Amino acid sequence: MSDADADALLVERVKRGDVRAFEMLVVKYQRRVERLIGRMVRDSDLVQDIAQESFIRAYRALPQFRGESAFYTWLYRIAVNTAKKALMDMKRDPLVFESARSGGSDEGEETSRVENELSDGETPEALLASKEVAAAVNAAIAALSEDLRQAITLREIEGLSYEEIAEVMNCPIGTVRSRIFRAREAIATRLRPLLDTREGERW
Repeated sequence: MSDADADALLVERVKRGDVRAFEMLVVKYQRRVERLIGRMVRDSDLVQDIAQESFIRAYRALPQFRGESAFYTWLYRIAVNTAKKALMDMKRDPLVFESARSGGSDEGEETSRVENELSDGETPEALLASKEVAAAVNAAIAALSEDLRQAITLREIEGLSYEEIAEVMNCPIGTVRSRIFRAREAIATRLRPLLDTREGERW
């Protein structure tokens, strides 16, 4: 059974009043929703609150969910809208990042996946270099506009298709392609000087 089919069964159970089925969906998607919100808000105290609010909204709206899209696409859209609303309510600038205050440390975050993929070099120098690249990638993503950051996060970190991203972001697929292209260009521009200085090294 595919993930989407399993979700659809759980959704049907929730609609019939099975609260445990919704708890299973929360357990399945909580970390991914928090990660997505964390890319928009970057205030760790707020991320869990907004994620909780997103799940509450999803639970209340579930009777209207028609299953025309995958459950997680629908859930991500609710999470994105909830995070945007929270930012507007607090009149916070979504570009003020925790990483800027804490010196760019992103320990325990999913983007450390980039570090793990890169750090298979045997030498301490290669390990240090890969950490620098991962830090540069994080800094480059943090510097993107909200729309570009959201699009590249949904694509590269969450693995959504262009069609799913278009649905989550409520925009045409061409706009999604453009945003992802521009985000990749911006990240590549930030990485180029770092990679150029280490041409001889294995990444």
